[in-house]
Amino acid sequence: MEMALQQVHHFTTRKSRLEDINSSSSSSSSSSCITYNIYKHIQHSTSRPHFRILGLHMQFKCARIRRLCYRNGGVAEIEKLEDDAFATEEEEDDDELNSLPSILSLSNKPDRNTALLDDYEMEELDFVPDLDPNHRSGYVAVVGKPNVGKSTLSNQMIGQKLSIVTDKPQTTRHRILGICSEPGYQMILYDTPGVIEKKMHKLDSMMMKNVRSATVNADCVLVVVDACKPPQNINEVLEEGRGSLERKVPTLLVLNKKDLIKPGEVAKRLEWYEKFTDVDEVIPVSAKYGHGVEDVKEWILSKLPLGPSYYSKEITSEHPERFFVAEIVREKIFMQYRNEVPYACQVNVISYKTRPNAKDFIQVEIVVEKNSQKIIVIGKEGKALKVLATAARLDIEDFLQKKVFLEVEVKIKENWRQDEGLLRHYGYAGHIRA
Repeated sequence: MEMALQQVHHFTTRKSRLEDINSSSSSSSSSSCITYNIYKHIQHSTSRPHFRILGLHMQFKCARIRRLCYRNGGVAEIEKLEDDAFATEEEEDDDELNSLPSILSLSNKPDRNTALLDDYEMEELDFVPDLDPNHRSGYVAVVGKPNVGKSTLSNQMIGQKLSIVTDKPQTTRHRILGICSEPGYQMILYDTPGVIEKKMHKLDSMMMKNVRSATVNADCVLVVVDACKPPQNINEVLEEGRGSLERKVPTLLVLNKKDLIKPGEVAKRLEWYEKFTDVDEVIPVSAKYGHGVEDVKEWILSKLPLGPSYYSKEITSEHPERFFVAEIVREKIFMQYRNEVPYACQVNVISYKTRPNAKDFIQVEIVVEKNSQKIIVIGKEGKALKVLATAARLDIEDFLQKKVFLEVEVKIKENWRQDEGLLRHYGYAGHIRA
């Protein structure tokens, strides 16, 4: 703790240079927010504490760092004060800090310009520069109709399960940011909700807005279609996927699930999509088994611009662990329940406490719209909820690589899918509470 606090002066004196880098990525925003990276304290043999960049960005409204506080080996608080606030009492500062939520934006690109960092700052950030002049990096938007295999394809490309996968359509609600890194490139994938024509709730409209905004930063677009279905017009998907862009973005049509039809049928569908769609190329794949995925990667790599990495190559996503915990629970809901119930459920992580001498404590709430849905989720004598919690806990432990104590409760918020305020709070407006 004492060693860590000794570094505050160093970060304060270098703050203006770091601000210049961070502010360049948010200069287009009308807000005066400044983006800061979260750092995790790493135990090290030297006298100077080290920090590892997690790729997670927090936005605050104020302008000056005054103190860093450490809890559980990480930065728990970043106290920020206005120029005229230094005379205020410590308790008032803490109250102001607690009122500022940490927000992860799913639309803004991080700044990859590190030219202003010196050797010491690069060491503190654990940043390894990409010295290869042929290194490529960029954003890829993965779009398509529901249940065509977008999440499966994204998981295969990343090499890790980040997006939940079920046999039910419209499983993905948020834009899932996944990072695929190799020595010569970094692909940043946006797995998006399935494009739907009929929007039943405000939630549907906000999800479609997320699909459109995901392509704002896209260097290329993947349109995924189901090979098992007859060829169909994809203009609606293309409009959602790149309609808001003034420039024409390279577009690849991925013909997924080729393993489920005969080779002759695959050839016919390839010919049709090449002739009747406005895409640059068509590649057949089986995302489930990984067939053709390398061909997709090679196509993407040919379209990405030259440049250094946006993120540390050690991370696979910018989302916090809380987000994935909630997604795992939601996946189990989709797998266990039927009809309308899974679609009426929202999962929120209320509390996540790391305990060094015991299992981590995670408290989760499942929000439903009706009492009848709550009864179904809980089940007779709570048996259904117990099965759900057990299945979710096992997957969460596998994901976090640690034992956890999972507490699940069910609450009712009537018509939450129509409540824009709640939907924004739940992260459907393009920002997630980190």
